[in-house]
Parts: sequence; structure tokens; C-alpha cells
Amino acid sequence: MTLFKHMTHSKVPGGNELLNPEQILKYELGISVGSYVGDFGCGGAGYFVFQAAKLVGETGLVYAVDILKPVLSNIDSRAKELNLKNIKTLWSNLEKFSACKINNDSLDFGLIINVLFQNKDRHAILREVARLIKPLGKILIIDWQAGRFPLGPNPADKISAEDVTKLADEFSLKLARRFEAGPYHYGLIFEKFV
Repeated sequence: MTLFKHMTHSKVPGGNELLNPEQILKYELGISVGSYVGDFGCGGAGYFVFQAAKLVGETGLVYAVDILKPVLSNIDSRAKELNLKNIKTLWSNLEKFSACKINNDSLDFGLIINVLFQNKDRHAILREVARLIKPLGKILIIDWQAGRFPLGPNPADKISAEDVTKLADEFSLKLARRFEAGPYHYGLIFEKFV
């Protein structure tokens, strides 16, 4: 029995009451076996990293990218515990063009989950991720809906789905679909046309 067959029947890290990474990645985005995925600003829990690793299988690869080295150490440790060899952690400042050491046009999917509201230079982040996505590849952006909620960031820090869509247009990214990612989040899937 391969590791991934075993993982199908066991609990893979990922998911909480706010977002369901397995549902989003498999059914909304369509990640499949053999895909190359980058999770940009992956965070220490790596919910989307581990679910993506399960979906891409042994022939795919997931890059977990973050600017915080302790976050990457956590992902590495958890991947070793789960015996996942299809996750590669990378330190990078996404606000610097070409800083991420992944080849141009090499990823099938890019994930930007709860990242844009935390950063001032959203333009630079989207430019960097768009550089890495293959033509006809997809970028999933999930961020906080407008309004005040019992949890989440200050409303002034949020970026609207409409503003993200305008920004994406600058990088030949066309909105393929919008969906409700959770009770407080919107989801946008962009396709790269070049």
C-alpha cells in the first residue's frame, strides 16, 4: 500500500470551521494527481499545503512558500511526520519580483489564501505569483469579505473581491469564477492568459 492510498483513509491536516481546504482544492479549483502547486504565504498550520499534497499524489509537487522561517520549519516537521515527500518549503519575500526560486511558468496552480489583507504591496505579490503560473494555469485567491465580523482583520485592512479582480487584470489573469469560500471569505479563481 502506498503512502497516498493510506492517506486517503486517514486524517490529513487541514480544515476548520472557516474554510474547508479539501472541498475548495478538489471541487472548486480542480487540483488533480500530478499537479504542481504553490501555496504562497502558506502559514504554519499548512492546511492547504497538506490537502494539496494529498491531491497531487506522488507524481505532483507542492511548494510551501512563506517569509517566516519558523512557519516553514513547522511545515517541514509535519511533512516528515506524515512521510510526505511531495512538499518542498521555500523561503521568499513575495513582494520582491523574481525572489521566489521557482521557475517561471512552471506551476499549474497558485494559492493565495488569507494573504492580501496582511500586505501593503498586493500588486507585487500578485505579479510574483502570476510569473510562476503556466499559461492556462489557475490562481486561487481567498480573502476576507467586507464588513465587520466577530473574528478576522480590521475592515480597513481588507481588500474587496472587485479590487482583487482589477489588480489581477494587470497580469493577464482573467476571472474564471467566484464562490463563497466560507462564512466570512470570498474565493476567486483566475486563469492566466498570455
